[in-house]
Amino acid sequence: MDKVNIIFWSGTGNTAVMAGEIAEGVKETGKEAAVIPVSEADIEELKQAKAFALGCPSMGDEVLEESEMEPFMQALESEISGKQILLFGSYGWGNQEWMRDWEKRIADAGAVVVDGGGITANYEPDAETKEELREAGRVLAGLV
Repeated sequence: MDKVNIIFWSGTGNTAVMAGEIAEGVKETGKEAAVIPVSEADIEELKQAKAFALGCPSMGDEVLEESEMEPFMQALESEISGKQILLFGSYGWGNQEWMRDWEKRIADAGAVVVDGGGITANYEPDAETKEELREAGRVLAGLV
């Protein structure tokens, strides 16, 4: 499969920008990037994938978005053992606890977090973070 799925939820647009940067990195390798809002994501398709990306900003008390992303994660969790998952998301305050919790959750489900940790941006990603996201897209493309 030469398609890389990049599933995300974004409230202000910052996490959507991050998804787009990952997609640019994927495209640089000649592979197809599918940037998909979580409300349109297909768990059955992700079951077949070796690797994919998930993005969500920190919400409320440093948790995943609760109406779409959290239910999606609950449904996906039992299907990700052995997969490689790139995590990303933006935040506006706090100490990025939501990302550490998400990384642990992915590992506890038997999957591997690509590059050992999620990529975060305080509000909109800066130029350095955008390059990190593009590089992560290139790495992710090499895993599918």
